[in-house]
Amino acid sequence: MRGLVSIGSQKPMVCNAAGGDRVRHPGANQSAGETTKMASVQIADVRKAYGSTQVIHGVDIDINDGEFVILVGPSGCGKSTLLRMIAGLENISGGEIRIGSRVVNDVPPKERDIAMVFQNYALYPHMTVADNMAFSMKLRKAPKSEIDERVNKAAGILGLTNLLERYPRQLSGGQRQRVAMGRAIVRDPQVFLFDEPLSNLDAKLRVQMRTEIKELHQRLKTTTVYVTHDQIEAMTMADKIVVMHDGIVEQMGAPLDLYDNPANLFVAAFIGSPSMNLLKGTIRANGFETEGGVIWPVGKHPADSNDRAAVLGIRPEHLMLDPNGLSAEVVVIEPMGSETQVVVRCGGQDLTCIFRERIGAKPGETIKIRPDTSVTHLFDAATGKRI
Repeated sequence: MRGLVSIGSQKPMVCNAAGGDRVRHPGANQSAGETTKMASVQIADVRKAYGSTQVIHGVDIDINDGEFVILVGPSGCGKSTLLRMIAGLENISGGEIRIGSRVVNDVPPKERDIAMVFQNYALYPHMTVADNMAFSMKLRKAPKSEIDERVNKAAGILGLTNLLERYPRQLSGGQRQRVAMGRAIVRDPQVFLFDEPLSNLDAKLRVQMRTEIKELHQRLKTTTVYVTHDQIEAMTMADKIVVMHDGIVEQMGAPLDLYDNPANLFVAAFIGSPSMNLLKGTIRANGFETEGGVIWPVGKHPADSNDRAAVLGIRPEHLMLDPNGLSAEVVVIEPMGSETQVVVRCGGQDLTCIFRERIGAKPGETIKIRPDTSVTHLFDAATGKRI
């Protein structure tokens, strides 16, 4: 797969010094200084099948103008396939995709006015950074002054000004990724599409590039659809997260809404690092009884749910040390500096706790813990849905 696919014909782009709204140079139907409204993306009942195998099952997603939306989920959930259908690189088997007011189901990729950045940068090795960024405009035979202006503006935004005369072999992985993004910016698309662009970078550089991509979006305000399997990327970058699993949308919403109010067990387990603790058992009048016979205190729950098979969810940071709490055997202690991650065993169930305090206990010793009942979660054991 090529590292960047930039599609469609664009007019020149300018960003003001304060990093405000994007303004295009006047074209045939646009006056000077007119701000261009970016395109929304609507995905309505979209399906994809390979022969008799259904991989996308009636997905509905609305992406607003200028919104940064991340499709997240495990490998094979259909997120990259959906992104490629937005780009026109995959045909859809049913439903409708709109970019702006236009249905693009049958519109060729080059006419969709999008730019797509992949994890493999695919820069031309014999071209300088400037030539790589300008290549698409040179193909369109744009005036040299226009090319130079747009390349220099994109380079300024991405911190590439001092690297314009270098070749890809002289760049780090992060710099190559910025050049790939620069090629997309120069094309001035209505929509940016990113398919796991950071997966080839080391951990420290991924953190840096997350910040840079988010800052770029805040400056350009271009509608962005971003695919990743890394839920930390999703939590830290997105305006809206779409959690996918087996070709369906499990839940979508703001990052903290999904974290605080997961709709089902899949979202509860997938969003958050470390993952939410999930305990199987039964709701009782006096709390939640685990399969190991431990009674956990829980918050409010429907009165008619007593004796209902369920799963109790507790985030690691919502387990607290309490001398009057439940006894738990320390299994592993992992000091992290600002916090301590502790794996404990309670009623035969291993749980992860995150404490801000220093922990003096050693593996094999017993500590007392209790959950913050205001933020515990209950899920139906049969359906997995939130109670």
